Amino acid sequence: MALQVIPLAQVGAEVRGFDITRPVSNELAAELVELWNKHGILLFRDQVVTPENQIAFSRIFGELEIHPLAVTTSQEYPELFVLVNEPEKEKFMTARYNGIDLVNKLDWHMDLHYTGKPNRGALLTAVVCARKGGLTGFGDLAKAYDALDAGTQALIEQLEVTYTFSMQRRHMRFADLVGYEPGPYSPRKPSDIDFPNFPEVAYPAVVTHPVTGRKVLEICEQFLERIVAPHKVGLSNDEAVELLMRLVTHTRRSEFHYFHRWQPGDMVLWDNWRAMHCATGTEPGVERLIHRTTIRGDKPLGRMVDD
Repeated sequence: MALQVIPLAQVGAEVRGFDITRPVSNELAAELVELWNKHGILLFRDQVVTPENQIAFSRIFGELEIHPLAVTTSQEYPELFVLVNEPEKEKFMTARYNGIDLVNKLDWHMDLHYTGKPNRGALLTAVVCARKGGLTGFGDLAKAYDALDAGTQALIEQLEVTYTFSMQRRHMRFADLVGYEPGPYSPRKPSDIDFPNFPEVAYPAVVTHPVTGRKVLEICEQFLERIVAPHKVGLSNDEAVELLMRLVTHTRRSEFHYFHRWQPGDMVLWDNWRAMHCATGTEPGVERLIHRTTIRGDKPLGRMVDD
């Protein structure tokens, strides 16, 4: 099958001419991997997706990761991570934003970033699309790095930044908290959702992508904590905080973003070593079901901070 590649409005590309129900030759698989590495975010529309062919398609891009929490995975297909709005669980995932209650709204983040070993990537497919809201945003941090001035690039290539896992959004130092109110049932510690206490991890502020060699701005707002030893490059602590605020603001620029409004048959594949993502959430009671497969990250990009 001949593929057509159409750039999306800001970042990423739509791939046309692909049919997930047909066999994928070695040549086609190599072309798909090349497109993924080139664009970082790929959209496929009008696909007839089943759990079996989603899992098989995802394996083209690497070994799959099974989520450690059994409650979030399909019993029949353990490779599937199930994102579902369930009325009995919504209260734990609800917070208020500018006076509106939203379920499962997520800030810009990279999956498993707080472990030092992020996933390589992931594929989302829409099983039940939200009738209102429920967009997924993707941000290209390689393009964000490219858009920095040369002086800032030279400075941050000397820096490490840390990330610290936190359940309470109000404790995240660089999240936009204007108009935010936590829900009364918001989890307060990792053990509330059967997570361990994760140690602080550090990353180079600029990571060289292990596969493509692209430089990636390793800054996303969720869990971002501090610059390691800013005095070593002549920065005061205040200047270090101001620099991180400037970089977070930079990553929020719309020219680096693509927001996807889900339709039946859509698939979005992204490179988690290059692209951050977020979720706009839905109002309570909105039905939504997304299936996700996750491509394992085989290289640690960060390190645990020594005690």
